[in-house]
Amino acid sequence: MAQNQIVGKYGEDLAEQYLRDRGYQIVDRNWRCASGEIDLVASHHGRYIFVEVKTRNGSGFGHPFEAITAQKVARMRRLVSQWCLANQKSGVDVRLDAIAVLISGGRVAVEHLKQVF
Repeated sequence: MAQNQIVGKYGEDLAEQYLRDRGYQIVDRNWRCASGEIDLVASHHGRYIFVEVKTRNGSGFGHPFEAITAQKVARMRRLVSQWCLANQKSGVDVRLDAIAVLISGGRVAVEHLKQVF
């Protein structure tokens, strides 16, 4: 496994635990289809939350949220539709969130932006 994959998995593990600690139930993780991947799908207060997790080791490449482009948002919306179809969820309340995990100087910061897309 490449270094960036290890860092990415670590960030997703932290994001999952962060959500669980706040009462979210994890429904799916790393769901894939031909169009791409959804990092985390959670349920919270009757709503499905689709989460893009961005992890950075150091700030040399900018803040993790800077990697979420308009193109990525459009793909995420398509993926949410495909996930709902594949899981027979219609007419459900959904929200798209982003979680940034920044590892710097031996410290880890987790930031959660709700309804970012």
